[in-house]
Amino acid sequence: MPSATDQRTGLLYGVAAYGLWGILPLYWHLLESTDPGEVLAQRMVWSLPTAIVLLAVLRRWSWIRPLLRQPKRLGLVAVAAAAISLNWGLFIWSVSVGKVLESSLGYFINPLVSIAFGVLLLRERLRPAQWAAVGIGAAAVAVLSVGYGQVPWLSIGLALCFAVYGLVKKRILLDGVDSFSAETAVQFLPAMGFLIYLGATGEGSFTTGGVGHALLLAVSGVVTAVPLIFFGSAAVRLPLSTVGLLQYLAPALMFVLGLFAFHEEMPPERWAGFALVWVALCVLTWDALRTRRRGREELRRAAARAAEAGTADVTGTARAVAADGAGTGDPGDRARTGAGRTADEPDGAAPAPAASAPPSSDRPD
Repeated sequence: MPSATDQRTGLLYGVAAYGLWGILPLYWHLLESTDPGEVLAQRMVWSLPTAIVLLAVLRRWSWIRPLLRQPKRLGLVAVAAAAISLNWGLFIWSVSVGKVLESSLGYFINPLVSIAFGVLLLRERLRPAQWAAVGIGAAAVAVLSVGYGQVPWLSIGLALCFAVYGLVKKRILLDGVDSFSAETAVQFLPAMGFLIYLGATGEGSFTTGGVGHALLLAVSGVVTAVPLIFFGSAAVRLPLSTVGLLQYLAPALMFVLGLFAFHEEMPPERWAGFALVWVALCVLTWDALRTRRRGREELRRAAARAAEAGTADVTGTARAVAADGAGTGDPGDRARTGAGRTADEPDGAAPAPAASAPPSSDRPD
């Protein structure tokens, strides 16, 4: 289990990761004069050299050859790349058209959509509190549909494509940097082809918008990679429940930016819809924390029962040895000898189970 220092460091990394994701609209807002399609393509193109630098620094090349030999996993990487590309594109477009609040809603409802995927696709069973959260979330979408005058397709689209992305990544079984590198490799050629087309038709802005504009576009790869690195550093140091709570920081910051920095409208019916979403997330979080606490208590009780059973076995063996040695010397000496052997290494037994157990660092917390 990570130490207190590791957890504090992990918390800083987690806040940095989700904080950077939360203020990302400020960066895309600087590029609002550029067509969202070009911004997306530039992000894809510049992400690959960033990924290559990361792999070189970390010396992480061994995963590439096995991946290339598995067409099914390569296909899943392509699906993941398509899903995250759509997510990126919708988000960049939402900033350019002044819909940051609606995009923040998409990331708020993403956990609810992921739960729905678990039920529909993976046939998972929900606890009553989870059903309640999903129901409240559905009611929130209905209220927001009235508030927006239409179904909030942008929010639903962002949540859906990110949920698909998460679902596919679970099957790819690559960690953060490796997965990011594989996906950007898939994105690179289509994105570069699109940028070449824009340059040939005179519609591209990379070479015509000035040095500052070109630098803003070029740094998009770093902007994409840095939060991912921070997130990976946090994920290995923090409990899953803490990471789950931190994920709400990003849409919360987006919401604040949309409201106070970009001055987007927030009529009462939208407030009502957002409030329902937040209630659903509170129910979901409460249920997750309660379930985790119960799981820990059950593990502690199981460990206590196992310890008691072990003590009972030792005591029973000692009594048996004492009874067997009655009348042939000092029973107390025979009992102590037998008990000592039983505790350290049982007679005629295989090596103690603990000797073949994995090291504690490999065991689940």
